[in-house]
Amino acid sequence: MLVLSLTTSIVLFLLVGGYSLLRGGSHPPAAGSPAPDFTLSSQDNQQVKLSGLRGQWVVLYFYPKDFTSGCTVEAHNFQRDLAEYEKRNAVILGVSVQDQATHKEFCNKEGLHFKLLADTEQAVSKSYDSLINLGIAKLSSRHTFLIDPQGMVHKVWLSVDVRKHSQEVLAALDEVERTASSAP
Repeated sequence: MLVLSLTTSIVLFLLVGGYSLLRGGSHPPAAGSPAPDFTLSSQDNQQVKLSGLRGQWVVLYFYPKDFTSGCTVEAHNFQRDLAEYEKRNAVILGVSVQDQATHKEFCNKEGLHFKLLADTEQAVSKSYDSLINLGIAKLSSRHTFLIDPQGMVHKVWLSVDVRKHSQEVLAALDEVERTASSAP
């Protein structure tokens, strides 16, 4: 009886919007607002400071966990399109709550050549409202923030299809270019 009651409570919680609390995203930095600055260590033990990347577009993507199927597909697609991002003066930064060693192993195994950042204290994931709280574990949500060269959030994705996401981000960068070139 207790199991049924607990199951019913969880289902009701999710039905009334509890899922959004678990996955974060109810108050992320909005388009047009300054991107919260941070410094995190990458898989190769280098410190990456967001404000140090001014002058470039930044694709800041949060993801739950290295070596999982969805996260691997998403990372492979960003890697596949890396030259296209470079043509658009954009850098890709992946963020999860896992440590540098796990990120390094993931990059080596999967042939990734962009920075994966270790948010082991979960502070950056929290500041971007991109943290899943499972009670016993916390993971980064699958969210992406496109940050312009001046450090402002340009676009936010809170719902991501890992198979198409890299192409969506490239399309958003292309739209910025089209808009800028047609402006008087």
